[in-house]
Amino acid sequence: MAEYDALKLENQVCFPLYACSKELVRQYGPFLKELNLTYTQYIVMMVLWERETVSSRDLAECLHLDYGTLTPVLKRLDQAGYLTRRRAEEDERLLTLTLTEAGRALMDRAVTIPPAIAACMGLTAEEFGTLYALTYKALRHMESNRTKEGE
Repeated sequence: MAEYDALKLENQVCFPLYACSKELVRQYGPFLKELNLTYTQYIVMMVLWERETVSSRDLAECLHLDYGTLTPVLKRLDQAGYLTRRRAEEDERLLTLTLTEAGRALMDRAVTIPPAIAACMGLTAEEFGTLYALTYKALRHMESNRTKEGE
């Protein structure tokens, strides 16, 4: 049965990545609840905190999300007053998203989240850096292969 060892769950890299991702998002829960944000709303806000203004296309690409997922998230953040959505002048199919003062103020409340999440992972700074680098290396490689295959 050695030929089937590769099919054992314990031998899959995808499973611990999947389970860790789910647990990591769960760990964010109490922090994000205080901000009245979902995880997806939080990652949108992180992009806006960094860039202030971004197109919906660039945001979708940056976050690896499709428009169907992103549209209701952006609508809720707009209704909450954290961003504005305007049709792009050069292409009306796109939205230009801009951080508001209320969105900027939310950043002050969120600044404690990253170190708290890092602490819950139980990794040294070196281990954290290695995990980060390897995860992004794998992601870039898989995306590159998908692009080459035309999917």
